[in-house]
Amino acid sequence: MSAPTMQQVKELRERTQAGLNDCKGALTESGGDMEKAVEIILKKGLAKSVKRAGAVASEGVVVSAVSADAKRAVLVEVNIQTDFAARNTDFLAFADQVAKAALAAKPGSDLGAEKFPGGSATVEETRAALVGKLGENITVRRWDSLSVDGAGKVQSYVHMGGKIGVLLAVRAGSDAVAKAPAFDKLADDSAMQIAAMAPLYLAAGEIPADSKAKQAEIFKGQLAEDPKAPPAASHPKIIEGKLAKWAKEICLLDQPSVLEGDKSVDQVRANVAKELGGDVVFSRFVRFERGEGIEKPTGDDFAAEVAKMAGG
Repeated sequence: MSAPTMQQVKELRERTQAGLNDCKGALTESGGDMEKAVEIILKKGLAKSVKRAGAVASEGVVVSAVSADAKRAVLVEVNIQTDFAARNTDFLAFADQVAKAALAAKPGSDLGAEKFPGGSATVEETRAALVGKLGENITVRRWDSLSVDGAGKVQSYVHMGGKIGVLLAVRAGSDAVAKAPAFDKLADDSAMQIAAMAPLYLAAGEIPADSKAKQAEIFKGQLAEDPKAPPAASHPKIIEGKLAKWAKEICLLDQPSVLEGDKSVDQVRANVAKELGGDVVFSRFVRFERGEGIEKPTGDDFAAEVAKMAGG
């Protein structure tokens, strides 16, 4: 066949994040068959892991694992470079097993040093081997765990095929309360609320003072720039009201319930507690959104590599 076109090379690079020369070689080897070229890239072996070690991994999944008694659960984010590879069955199986390793680990442990389930290798050793097999960098980026003592449960919820994951620890006043269907529904509904509405804190008392001060300065600046703003003497009171509204938006218990819009999440919780005749308390939550905070490469990378290949 004729030499692969730059458009073909670009498409293969976007799908695999491999280097331009690797993409060009794979297309030549495959006779221009894009799917075969992808397969060739993915089968480059462990030598590929050295090349991929510094590559940005921002796709992937958030996965969870829950103990048999639901008293402890973990949330893990495992990243890979491309959406294409994130759907690979080996990658997804690896992520699930990493979550199981996290469930068996002590909170705060170095997850990479933990034993990978079903073998003698560590999580890190298994990760490195999979990098070589798939030809893309993989990172076990972060993990967290929640647990409850006594009656209650840790509710797990994973949304949009692993894009968002949530854990919510809910304590109950008695085992009878914890076993009630209404208790389970409250925990599940509230975990979905966290996924959908992305609160930053459980309650207003948790908001750091410096965060409040920073937000107050933002509101102050907005009022100063607004030609229709009321007199400056009234600004402190207006800012106070804006801060109260802001707190309701970022604190779970103060947010309007997605399912019962006329009530706050805390009011819904209190109603369930009253109905069941015992305490129901939200103690902590964790929310991971895949890739948040990771700076992704821009389209300029491709142009820069083309220029480099051309000697520019």
